[in-house]
Amino acid sequence: MADFKLIAEPRTEFGKGAARRTRRAGRIPAVVYGHGGDPVHISIDGHATMMALKHANALFEIESTDGAKNVLAIARDVQTDAVTREIEHLDLIIVKRGEKVEVDVPVHLIGESAPGTMVQQEESTILIKADATKLPEYIEVTIDGRAAGEHVLAGQIELASGIELAADPEMLVVNVSEEAEMDTESDAEETTEEAAEGEEAAEGEAEEKTEDE
Repeated sequence: MADFKLIAEPRTEFGKGAARRTRRAGRIPAVVYGHGGDPVHISIDGHATMMALKHANALFEIESTDGAKNVLAIARDVQTDAVTREIEHLDLIIVKRGEKVEVDVPVHLIGESAPGTMVQQEESTILIKADATKLPEYIEVTIDGRAAGEHVLAGQIELASGIELAADPEMLVVNVSEEAEMDTESDAEETTEEAAEGEEAAEGEAEEKTEDE
């Protein structure tokens, strides 16, 4: 897991107007909390934060402007604009080295299932518990050669040393089924029948028009 260092500036103004001014200055409003302390309202560099959040469960080292105190934190809630997708606000929870935390981790499928099958990924993430400073960015699940009717439950996924499954072990993560076959003959017959019906209707309209004349 990648570590990212961010310098925090204290926030003394609150509300939508103050938040907009902060974002216009290229910074993101955030709050840091946890371990029994009072929430601390800060702003952090917008670009650096956005790049860090491309890594799932990134570990942030938050440094005060005077360098007096550093804390480690992970993102707990990221609020984004529905249209622009820009980060509007960030909740950061303080963690300690050696402390185990529960986080959702993306599931990446590797390999290809057997020919004639299709793979349905039922869950895009799974809940795990691990050292806050050693959280994985993703979990790999191998589907290579899996036949129709096979599936992968959360409890069947191999996890690295030090990582525990926190999700329901019976949760279905991946399902492999037979590939749907297109009935081309039926489709062709339906197309021919529709064309014939269209021609009959056109002929009927032509005959009616002739009789009227």
